[in-house]
Amino acid sequence: MRWLWVSFVVIVLDQITKYLAESQLELYQSIAVTPFFNLTLAYNTGAAFSMFAHHSGWQRWALSAVAIAASVMLFTWLRQLKKEERWQSCAIVLVLGGAIGNLIDRLLHGHVIDFLDFYWQSYHYPAFNVADSAITVGAIMLALTLFGFKKT
Repeated sequence: MRWLWVSFVVIVLDQITKYLAESQLELYQSIAVTPFFNLTLAYNTGAAFSMFAHHSGWQRWALSAVAIAASVMLFTWLRQLKKEERWQSCAIVLVLGGAIGNLIDRLLHGHVIDFLDFYWQSYHYPAFNVADSAITVGAIMLALTLFGFKKT
């Protein structure tokens, strides 16, 4: 439980960066930062990679319910870990913080605010945010644990 501060940091950084992106960019406006990275404001009403984004609106509540259920499950899992299981604890709080960060957007705005746009030539990876990054890193850490990587 002592790792929950990491979730809080993820949530705060996520919300601050989303606020800054919205206050400084127009929707779909891109600002080139490097030859492979733009800041581009986008709204995602769907799930990862904009899956379900073009549906009638049910996805807002369904995805919010999934995020709440996942957060409860992650919190319960975190409480059951031993003190020395630091790697798993860190992974779980990263995913938890990211899930809550995106849940806040869904509940307040009806969409998730994305702004990190990486690309190669004309291929753009789907835009994402700090919460998505935390979820991805945490999920990779959990996958490594499942595949036998034993880091405490």
